[in-house]
Amino acid sequence: MKTYIKVQSSWKMFAVAARNFVEEVDHGGLLIPVSSLNDSIAPLTVVVKRTRFWFWQKHKYLPTDFNLSDLLTGDTPIKPVVVDTDFIKYTGTFGDNIQGGLDASFVRTSVNVGGKDSSKLQLSFGSLKKEEVDVQKLLRDSKDRLLDMSHSLIQQTKEKPRQLLGIVKERIVTTQPCSVIEDVQQGGQCGGSVTICGLKSSKLLLKENGSLSKDSNITMEIPINTTIAYGLIELEIKHDGHYKLCLMSNTDGGFEVDGAVMKGCVSVCRAPAHSSENNHLRQELEQLSDNFQLLSALPASTRSSLFEQITKLMQDQAALSALQNVLDHMCLGKKPNMSDVTTAESQQQSIQVILDVLEQCDQVGSGQSTSVLAALHLITSALDEMTNDCLAALGTCCSPAVLQTLELLVQTVCGDGEVPLSSAGLTEDIYEKTEHLFALSNVSLKRDGDVVKTEINQQPGHLPLVLCIAVRGLASLAHSV
Repeated sequence: MKTYIKVQSSWKMFAVAARNFVEEVDHGGLLIPVSSLNDSIAPLTVVVKRTRFWFWQKHKYLPTDFNLSDLLTGDTPIKPVVVDTDFIKYTGTFGDNIQGGLDASFVRTSVNVGGKDSSKLQLSFGSLKKEEVDVQKLLRDSKDRLLDMSHSLIQQTKEKPRQLLGIVKERIVTTQPCSVIEDVQQGGQCGGSVTICGLKSSKLLLKENGSLSKDSNITMEIPINTTIAYGLIELEIKHDGHYKLCLMSNTDGGFEVDGAVMKGCVSVCRAPAHSSENNHLRQELEQLSDNFQLLSALPASTRSSLFEQITKLMQDQAALSALQNVLDHMCLGKKPNMSDVTTAESQQQSIQVILDVLEQCDQVGSGQSTSVLAALHLITSALDEMTNDCLAALGTCCSPAVLQTLELLVQTVCGDGEVPLSSAGLTEDIYEKTEHLFALSNVSLKRDGDVVKTEINQQPGHLPLVLCIAVRGLASLAHSV
């Protein structure tokens, strides 16, 4: 198995930069980072919002080529009044230093790796402005207007579960040429049979039982008037085409179904609001325990293969998201379509191996109440939900021994928050890794004499739960690997 090497390909740099920007200036807020420079985001652009399988997953947003007027009946377009204000002057530097070494044996592979990596992402967005639609005028202009319910976009959105429509009410845009610069330095020792995937074109040297070194520096120039992030107003749409603007942040849109508006649904019920964070986590994980038990009960060769391929895909969040999209389709009863997977060939091969394993499991255990597909979908959903830094930190902990320690700490987080240092197996090196990983997931890890204490920080989002699910899932596959 390889240590995690965090590398972002140039086409993803903008998406990472936008996401980091939103995390810094609007953490837990309503701004949505733009995922591609190709997205055309303007006031009243129609965006498809897709809710996910689990309540703790962030929604997916798909900007369309249409604006609100394109979907309305009649020939009179809605022309929004847009107010410009100075927003912020923004420059940021994000980076990490990852160091680790491990040995692992798989059914077909034996690898030992040690390495030290560093990466830095510099954002120079300069002075940004906010463009906001005059909502009062939009309400007046929308009065008595009807949506064309025969429009292809409306029909296609309505037919798919957990999807709804929204319109852009505000956006954050650049006012001057700016740049995103990524600097990566990597080095390490490799032994055995190993494949390095997803590396950018740059200086690269790899020898069996030798060393790997790599440096890269990529600059992306961003033009004036580029959208960095945006906010939505969701639409509540009736059968006859009447629609309402959902002005409150806690009000969801949707399509009317049998007299009621169908909202996005989730697969796991949240714990009662009055429960403590520890009890909340424990209740959620208890509901999901069948999935972890099912993975632990798989044959050793099956668990080994899944563990190997998933940890490979963890090296590139785009590849992990591609696997997640394939599993999403399969959970909806659709056949996987590898032609839609645009990652590197080696990553496509890893995804195909996972699909082959799932097919074998389905043939052997089709009578199981909890399918291997559902269990694996749960784990990859949690991994896909992690921040880049958190996924990188978890990647340095993907050895069976460290995962066993992490699993014990997860039980501590869900319990009384304390565990004896002697039973936790926390060496100095492992403690530093786990402390960093837990901190990135809003959980404090502290030593108090011969006791390790955990405490959930009161922060927006579901990072502690996501970490617990990912650790429990990976540990279930890593048992006896």
